[in-house]
This record gives sequence, structure tokens and C-alpha cells, in this order.
Amino acid sequence: MAIEPDRLDQPGRELAAMLKRLRRRAGLSGVRLAAHCNMSQSKISRIEGNKARPSLLDVQQILRALDVSPAVAAEVTALARIAQTEWQGGRALRRKGLDKKQLQLARLEASSTTFRYFLLSMITGLLATPAYVRASLGDAPSEQQMKTVALKLERQRVLFDRSKRFTFLLTEAAVRYPLIPRDELAMQIDHLTSLSRQPNIRIGILPMDTCLGTGALNTFTIYDEAVATAEPDLGAIVFRDARDVQDLIARFTRYEEQALFSGHARTQLTDWAEACRSGR
Repeated sequence: MAIEPDRLDQPGRELAAMLKRLRRRAGLSGVRLAAHCNMSQSKISRIEGNKARPSLLDVQQILRALDVSPAVAAEVTALARIAQTEWQGGRALRRKGLDKKQLQLARLEASSTTFRYFLLSMITGLLATPAYVRASLGDAPSEQQMKTVALKLERQRVLFDRSKRFTFLLTEAAVRYPLIPRDELAMQIDHLTSLSRQPNIRIGILPMDTCLGTGALNTFTIYDEAVATAEPDLGAIVFRDARDVQDLIARFTRYEEQALFSGHARTQLTDWAEACRSGR
């Protein structure tokens, strides 16, 4: 079933309303339902008010407590799976303020320990030099740029937390994308080489002649095995359904098996940096 991006929050509202209706039909108060589900009453209230997105496990616990029919359980579970997907449009993000997005990412990074990044066409902010970060925000409102640059650079501190593990897969197109002048791009590539020596950071390179299989490609990020984001040009899609996350992990693993790492990656990066400096 195709879902229009601007309607992706509608399943969340419908799910919240349906769970509330089913609770009332069962003659249970929020307090009694919470006790049956081993949840807090405030969590039940937030779920029914569409203030918190329930996991599939949460929904299944609620449905068991309400003793609904198998047909109703299947309908609600299907709706819950759709509600696990969220569209974040670029225009909406700019209206809210790009700094808000940076704070959201920082919280997600603080609560995660294993990170997987597939970078198709540009270098992510965590790996970017200040010049690259500023250039990547070139079309942002000027009043947001300075604060967002500072927050992006501040977020890079997470890379030096040795309790966290990062794997970045970059295509040749992402590494060599001419977002900044050649000399600055050479320094950006040198920065990737330096970061690849960090013990908790793996940087894999996918040269242009690497075959990544059929189908459309896009940048995506996986946080632990809980949340994933995919980034088409006009925004981002957030996946929370475990099946979607596992599909992306499987895709990432296929790409990872073809990537150059360690010394092989650094040799390739050095060649590309020198090509920038020499004008090749």
C-alpha cells in the first residue's frame, strides 16, 4: 500500500484513537489498563493522545489486555506497523529550525552504541571539516546557519567516545563530490584518512566500479538495531519497525563486504586527495 508523505502521521493518529476506543469498549480505565500491561498510566495516556509512538510490543501487550478478537488485533497491528514509519520533509525541518534537527540527532547518538552509515553522494556531518559543514548548509536561512554549524561540529565529539562503534561506508561519489574547492576537498579527504585510524571508527570506501546490486540507492543510517533513517533528496524517512531496520542492516552488510577498509581504504583516499591537489 502506498502512503503519501504528507499523510504519514495519519496512521499514528488513527492508531491512538483506535486504542482509546478499544479500551473504553472494554470498560477499562487508563489506570487499570496500565496495570494489566505493566506500564505506567502516563505512558498509556501519551499513547492514546498520540504524544508517544508505541512499539509493536507495546501494542501487542495492550491488545492482549483488552482481549480483542484476532481480526481486530490483526487490523490494529497492521496500522501500528505503518505508524512506525515517519516522514520528515525538508521544508518542515527548515521551518522548525535546522538546529532542532541537530539536537534531535545528538540525543539519538547519545542513546545509541552501534552506528552504521551508508553515504551515497555526500559526506555526513560527523565526518565533515568546518568548511564542508558550512558549504553543506549553503541554502539554509542565514540566521540558522551559524548555530547549526556549531551544533554539527559539537556533535562530532561523539566519535571519540570509545564505548561507541561506528562504521561509515562512502561511495567514491560521496568522497569526491565537489561541494568545496579542490584544496579544501583534499583536506576533507585527509580528515577521513585520519579518522579511519580511530580504533572505534571503521571507514569503508566503495570505488566507482563497485557493483552494489540492482535497485535504487540512497543514503541511510542505522542506530543500534532499533531505528533507521533513509534520506532522499527532499527529506528523511524514519523507520522503527524491526523488519524494516533488519532489511537495511542486511543491505548494509552486503555493501560492507565489498568495501575497502584500513590500509586499502587509506591508499585510495590518499590517491583521491592528491588528485584534488594536482587538479586531476
